[in-house]
Amino acid sequence: MFAALYVAHSVGDHWVQTSAQSAAKGRPGWVGRLAGARHVATLTATKLVVLLPAAVLLGLHLSVWGLFAGLGVDAVTHWWADRRTTLAWLATRTGKAEFYSLGTGAHPAHPVTGEGKPAAHLGTGAYALDQSFHHLWLLVAALLITLL
Repeated sequence: MFAALYVAHSVGDHWVQTSAQSAAKGRPGWVGRLAGARHVATLTATKLVVLLPAAVLLGLHLSVWGLFAGLGVDAVTHWWADRRTTLAWLATRTGKAEFYSLGTGAHPAHPVTGEGKPAAHLGTGAYALDQSFHHLWLLVAALLITLL
């Protein structure tokens, strides 16, 4: 179940999520909350589309309660982290604020071009912490789905 959730998470977070959802989900107020909710709805649907056939193929007998609990916990924690200020707060509280800013102009050692402008790079600390947070909750979801 974890492998299926992991693949579905990657597809839902990167291919299914729209650019508008990605751009707006961290905005303050209802605009950001609703964009995040739309993203989590499509993400959760993607996970169901992957999980159910995987369960059938593997001969797993999953309960509705287990699916509801696992996907519910995953959805709530995903929405929380994707509000961005919440994950930034957690990074600060856990001593990861500098890593969170890695790959951005806010990081003290950000890469620059020969002209001193921010240089292109792959990924950011914020993205790495975001995905790591999601992976932790994917494991919790997989356990709930298979154990309940």
